[in-house]
Amino acid sequence: TRAVAAVAAHLGLKARLVQEKWVPWDDPTNDKVGNILLSRMMGADSRLDDAGFDIGIRDSWRQALTEVEDAGGTPYPIPAGASEHPLGGLGFANWAFEVAEQEKQLGVFFDTIVVCTVTGSTHAGMVAGFAALEDLTGVKRRVLGIDASATLAKTRDQVGRIARATAELIELGRDLRDDEIQVLEGWAGELYGIPVDSTMEAIA
Repeated sequence: TRAVAAVAAHLGLKARLVQEKWVPWDDPTNDKVGNILLSRMMGADSRLDDAGFDIGIRDSWRQALTEVEDAGGTPYPIPAGASEHPLGGLGFANWAFEVAEQEKQLGVFFDTIVVCTVTGSTHAGMVAGFAALEDLTGVKRRVLGIDASATLAKTRDQVGRIARATAELIELGRDLRDDEIQVLEGWAGELYGIPVDSTMEAIA
């Protein structure tokens, strides 16, 4: 959301952000700091909605689009994480090639890419991009997504769907293999954004 707010401010566009209560945390300052504060500082109209965590399209998002249209505006819709946007995976598909260029410059090779996975487009774009790079160079890498959503089945499905759509957009020319789409469980805790004992131990 803060990236959208920043780009909108730079381009002179209005930004209406819908931020749902993904984290059930009762601290009274929770909605006044962090990303929400940054978005507001950059001029975004940040709307807070009580809807809980979900990686899909929500009614609150649709309502925001309707409000803009009813006021005579023309909204450009970007869903959570840009993940359900048709072009949502392209940035990180291109990033795979940027990594390859940096490897040449630094004289290193990364055989495994590890990424936090929630709404899916970052991970999915990497999968498609590194698949294209493998087909061009013959060099294979693993892209491992670490589930942070605590909705593992839904997240795996969304990553696979976005990765395959992105692969089609970049004209990969083949189906992605199942082993190229990996979302690993075991680190998400019980709910998105809520620390568990192992979280606190790691911080300590």
